[in-house]
Amino acid sequence: MFTKRANLAKVLHSSLRSRGHNFLNHARLAHNVIGIDLGTTNSAVALVEGDQARILENEEGGRTTPSIVAFNDKDTLVGLPAKRQALVNSRNTFFATKRLIGRKFEDEEVQKDIKNTSFKIVEHQNGDAWLETSDGRQFSPSQISSVVLQKMKHIAESHLPEDVKHAVVTVPAYFNDSQRQATKSAGQLAGLEVLRVINEPTAAALAYGIDQKKPDGIVAVFDFGGGTFDVSILDIEDKVFEVRATNGNTHLGGEDVDLMLLNFILDKFKAEHGVDLSSDRMAIQRIREAAEKCKIELSHVKETEINIPFITKDKHIKLKLTEDELDEMSLPYINKTIDPVKRCLRDAELNAKDIDEVILVGGMTRMPKIRKVVEDLFKKAPNTSINPDEAVALGAAIQGAVLSGQIKNVVLLDVTPLTLGIETYGGIFSPLIPRNSAVPLKKEQAFSTAVDGQTGVEVRVYQGERPLVKDNKLIGNFKLANIPSGPKGTPQIVVSFDIDADGIINVSATDKTPYPEDSPHYGKPNTVSIQVTGQTSMSEEEIKEVLKQSADNAKKDAEYKQHVENATRVDILCTDAENAVTQFGKLMDEEDTKAINEIIDSLKAKVSDVREKGILHDVAKMTEEVNQMQQVTMAAVKKVAVRQQQQKKEQSQ
Repeated sequence: MFTKRANLAKVLHSSLRSRGHNFLNHARLAHNVIGIDLGTTNSAVALVEGDQARILENEEGGRTTPSIVAFNDKDTLVGLPAKRQALVNSRNTFFATKRLIGRKFEDEEVQKDIKNTSFKIVEHQNGDAWLETSDGRQFSPSQISSVVLQKMKHIAESHLPEDVKHAVVTVPAYFNDSQRQATKSAGQLAGLEVLRVINEPTAAALAYGIDQKKPDGIVAVFDFGGGTFDVSILDIEDKVFEVRATNGNTHLGGEDVDLMLLNFILDKFKAEHGVDLSSDRMAIQRIREAAEKCKIELSHVKETEINIPFITKDKHIKLKLTEDELDEMSLPYINKTIDPVKRCLRDAELNAKDIDEVILVGGMTRMPKIRKVVEDLFKKAPNTSINPDEAVALGAAIQGAVLSGQIKNVVLLDVTPLTLGIETYGGIFSPLIPRNSAVPLKKEQAFSTAVDGQTGVEVRVYQGERPLVKDNKLIGNFKLANIPSGPKGTPQIVVSFDIDADGIINVSATDKTPYPEDSPHYGKPNTVSIQVTGQTSMSEEEIKEVLKQSADNAKKDAEYKQHVENATRVDILCTDAENAVTQFGKLMDEEDTKAINEIIDSLKAKVSDVREKGILHDVAKMTEEVNQMQQVTMAAVKKVAVRQQQQKKEQSQ
């Protein structure tokens, strides 16, 4: 375990502009870096030509392509062809699989999706959620995404005279490490080198802010897409795009409204005809398509009709739905966007009136009710000048052009959404990187051992906002061994956090103790590192709960932390007293040894109460008891010293 060495923290990144460029140089020679918006419902690909980004149309002339993949006996279909045959091949047609990327089969969100999909979701041997065809073939969500990415690659190549090898791919801002890694893997499977994984709202801000005619200022991006919701606040100044804060939900989007409408139609049909269609895969697929069409139409008209003939045998579905009815049914999902917006403003230390412009991104923002909610939240009408379906891909293409050197003097600085730190002695959470810190960044801090003779330290990495590790999320751990035995506080262990531009976390611990030249440890490097895996990364629901708990328990946490820190101090002092008894016990008076041990036992019981049972003892009284223990110990040791001096005198005479 560690104890903290004060004032040794060091942030190792330089100025905003130079920091941005330092991380871009690796890709200067890449040409035709395409930007891909890998969406839950639809995907798009863009490229910068000259100084303008443009969307590249697919072979059907569409500017977006459905993120749907289907398998039949002979072919793999992608996009519109896959969507057209979904009714007759629903079991082997996979859509909205982005919601499954980097997720475990047992995740609550996955279990919800299983009930509402026409295809089969299964558990892979590593616990991940995978997809299975009717003939038993299994695919990871990354593999399905790679097929969509490959389609985007082919679309781009149909517009260019050469092969495309490099891409910037977008992800939701609240994607965890596992989901980002899975997205990069999907790119590799598609034959692409993914130069950068960029957050969707940040990409949209790039598409908006790169226009020289737009004034600098503070911009909020409200991104409500098919499967995810993100909100980010950025400072745009002199082509520096700095994210101040971000928040969101990686399992909230238009797909949820489609599912809500699907269940509404199923319930209506069952009530009218007494027939439950929920296990009829083909019927589910037809109703789902009708629900999506209804949702889109009600963004433009006040009333529409859902008409599905012969849904089963001689029965039909025919019902009318108004915009007001859809608004009322959708309100639970729309309201879920409000708290993330408020938290994002709070983290950015801004009020709604400080926002100069609100940009809408994602198909759901076409819904009039959502635009009204956004206007109420920010006290101003949102900017609707950019296409909500295309802005993210355009921004990704712009970032690609920055990486290749095609666009100069643009710097993009994103943030990490949660505080990162390690456990120190006594279960204290020692933060190293506060949430909403700009990335890429590297930060290191020195720690030392907490007890004498300690030859190894376990580095336990946590995410969260609470002062004690028990209330935060463990995201990784490893052990640094082969530390020479010595007094506590002597070794210098430097823990380093390195977050790259994709938001992927690497943690290392290095023994940097200045050993003498005659030491067997002199000149021998001793470093252990890990890349934090998404298996233990925090879901968006956990993130929301962490922030809420942090706010609700701030006062209680501060008080409890004081007691834990005091218990740690007492425990260390008890160890010192025990060492004195061990060293001098045979020479001490029996009553002194007994008195010291009784006080130690009493104090250790109180320490155990605090750490294991949450029982808080009076700090002042424990301090009095510690003082008594130290006085009795010092007096006993002094007696021993006097006796030894007398013995030496007698022996010398």
